[in-house]
Amino acid sequence: MFKMFEATHLHKRFGDHVVLEDVSMSFAEGRLTGIMGPNGAGKTTCFNLLTGRYAPDRGRVRFAGRDITGLPPRSIARLGISRSFQVMNLFDEYSALDNVLVATPEVRARGYSMLGNFSGKTDVLERVGLADKAHVRAKDLSYGERRALEIGVALAARPQLLFLDEPTAGLGTEATARVAALIAALKRSLTIVLIEHDMRFLFGLADRIYVMHWGQVIAEGTPAQLRANPWVQRSNLGNVGG
Repeated sequence: MFKMFEATHLHKRFGDHVVLEDVSMSFAEGRLTGIMGPNGAGKTTCFNLLTGRYAPDRGRVRFAGRDITGLPPRSIARLGISRSFQVMNLFDEYSALDNVLVATPEVRARGYSMLGNFSGKTDVLERVGLADKAHVRAKDLSYGERRALEIGVALAARPQLLFLDEPTAGLGTEATARVAALIAALKRSLTIVLIEHDMRFLFGLADRIYVMHWGQVIAEGTPAQLRANPWVQRSNLGNVGG
């Protein structure tokens, strides 16, 4: 199976604090890969290295066979990688549609100018279930709708690889189920990498999962393999239903 994305032997420290140590991961094309672990395990720092927000102190990152180590986020995005954030990153005074349009390659190519006159389609909003909220300001959407909109913004760049950072953070049961259905639909046409604190949610969607702790990958495998992993069983990460 083609490895769309590979990270090898990543190290990162901030001052005297080692945050990541010898982390290697690969993400297969057409699959959903999860990254899980307790708070402080290094998951978000790892995401930031993979998507260019931070450069690793050591190690390499490759996308579609190309070395992208140390490239800035904008350059990485142009190659076909998009991401959402744990803390939502929306333009609150813009409509849902304008939030999506500002992320499209066409609008970015014109320096974000003439946004109000850009006649974009609502395909992305339809994909995330917000077609009827196209002209509602982002700040007037419900929390769950804002989460869906942020995924829509990430999709607007038409990525080959989509990184999602804690897409269910702060959501209730019903909204979480809607996001799960959305991501299940997206994985039919996209390669997805997902950090998620809700292990039931992650185990229900992922083809493969990396478990991080103390800045290292301590286990990896399919959801079934991880359910049988002694460390996962001993930890609260193992409290996931079949």
